Amino acid sequence: MTQPSYTTTLGVNIDHVATLREARGTPYPDFKQAIEQAEAGGADGITIHLREDRRHVQDEDVYLARACVTTHLNLEMAATDEMLDIALRVKPDYCCLVPEKRAELTTEGGLDVIAHEKRVTEVCSALRAQDIAVSLFVEAKPQVLELSAKIGADIVELHTGEYALASGSTQQEIYQDIIKASEQAAALGLQVNAGHGLNRSNVGAIAAIPSLRELNIGHAIVADAVFVGLKASVQAFRIAMQKGEMMR
Repeated sequence: MTQPSYTTTLGVNIDHVATLREARGTPYPDFKQAIEQAEAGGADGITIHLREDRRHVQDEDVYLARACVTTHLNLEMAATDEMLDIALRVKPDYCCLVPEKRAELTTEGGLDVIAHEKRVTEVCSALRAQDIAVSLFVEAKPQVLELSAKIGADIVELHTGEYALASGSTQQEIYQDIIKASEQAAALGLQVNAGHGLNRSNVGAIAAIPSLRELNIGHAIVADAVFVGLKASVQAFRIAMQKGEMMR
């Protein structure tokens, strides 16, 4: 079955702007300015992850983002009662359910939808009842994608972390798995996003996958912004993605 080809959009995760701010407990860098600069650079959406330990993004940042984001707001969150309550009050455009461990430096893998089917189903139902679309951050595995559709998710975000860390033939094998997963998810009626570990060197190949609708990228964009500014960094990533799309 031939999948439709889309222009891949870019969701910019600005968590690490907040990381820099929280390192000293200062009011800068300004979170609102980060949103404005990312959107000025061509971001199609803003992504923020309110973690349970509040290591970077704070509650007030979420409300600020809802008030000033002009594209769409994606709230990454664990499937806890506390985060569900916040999401229902903030009403982001969509929520991405992710696994979360206190000790991890960053999200280490996809959500175990199979083990937590009941809870994920409950959270999906509660969010969708308030017209909030639901995304699940998952591994590129057939059974997981089938269950994601059954649960009622609108979107799956395929975890690209292993792809980003791999090289040579191993990376190519993982890449083929991502292609197959994106085709399967699209055939199931899910919007297909992807993210984690992507940078300007590897994003082109991912953007070349026809079924992918959005890439969510944060750390690498903020890292590049240290040298060129956030607006210019977002623009550079958009160019890298467009070059990838030309390979479709």
